[in-house]
Amino acid sequence: MSKIRVGVLRGGPSSEHEVSLKTGENILNSLPEKYLGIDLFLDKNNQWHFGGTPINPHQLKDLVDVVFLALHGKFGEDGEVQNLLETHRVPYTGSGVIASRVAMNKILSREFFKMANLKIPQATVVKNSEPLDEAVHRIFRTIRPFWVVKPVSGGSSIGVTIVKDFRGLIPALKYAFKYDDKALVEEYISGKEVTCGILENFRGEKHYALPVIEIIPPPKKEFFDYECKYDGSSQEICPANLEPEVKREIEKTARLAHQILGCKSYSRTDMIVSSNHVKSGTVDIYLLEVNTLPGLTSESLVPKAANAIGLSFSELLEHIIELALRR
Repeated sequence: MSKIRVGVLRGGPSSEHEVSLKTGENILNSLPEKYLGIDLFLDKNNQWHFGGTPINPHQLKDLVDVVFLALHGKFGEDGEVQNLLETHRVPYTGSGVIASRVAMNKILSREFFKMANLKIPQATVVKNSEPLDEAVHRIFRTIRPFWVVKPVSGGSSIGVTIVKDFRGLIPALKYAFKYDDKALVEEYISGKEVTCGILENFRGEKHYALPVIEIIPPPKKEFFDYECKYDGSSQEICPANLEPEVKREIEKTARLAHQILGCKSYSRTDMIVSSNHVKSGTVDIYLLEVNTLPGLTSESLVPKAANAIGLSFSELLEHIIELALRR
């Protein structure tokens, strides 16, 4: 019996190119024996390569049976590659075109979260085209300090700054504008950083919540930034050391976020458990964003959560691939 040909698409034009390469390499090295792993490389100019040879995307349907999307950021998580693969009738892993576009755009996804009555930080949007002096005064008048400034689209905490005083707003906005022409400025929520993965059609559940992970950045870091996401310096407690009712609320939020955006197969939702819940006795969980193609490197959170419930990385990959083939 011939093996199922799995094209692992990695690289791409985004600022997360290097992370994508690591995700793809980890997948290629861990595929079960029943699959034939094929390295599909997408360079920064969007040229596709199959086994080192440039190809056109329309050739994919004759070269692979399914594409495992190991891309992150622009073109990978914004619905573009999903649209291209659907046009050429090539099955692929992860969420579809619309869910990917909405999740990638923090302005759009916030509107969906509001409709579902999910708690999100207060925020405002600043365009690169507007006068920055006016923008920072608007921020100061409408959102109390501290602030989190981030590109509207993107991941891996690239372009993100925590701003603690008025003077830091303009440099933070300029930094975010390197990666997007719009920046989202959110109120800073003090609390514990947590994340929760969702895996569809697993162990008899339509939307199975993987164990909640609590993330503790190293003391020198203010948040879980790009560097400490991948250098192993953060503590990632899995399962999280939180009260059972808090973990249940986190799982509920992750499921609802996955569903309201229309995500498929798997996702990971990042949240903050506000410090206020300790004082008030209420569970204040703020939803930050949903990742439709969460990282699958050796340092990534979804594989760690899966491993905590006895699901090996190879078994996780097989489940995701089978979901794609059945869809």
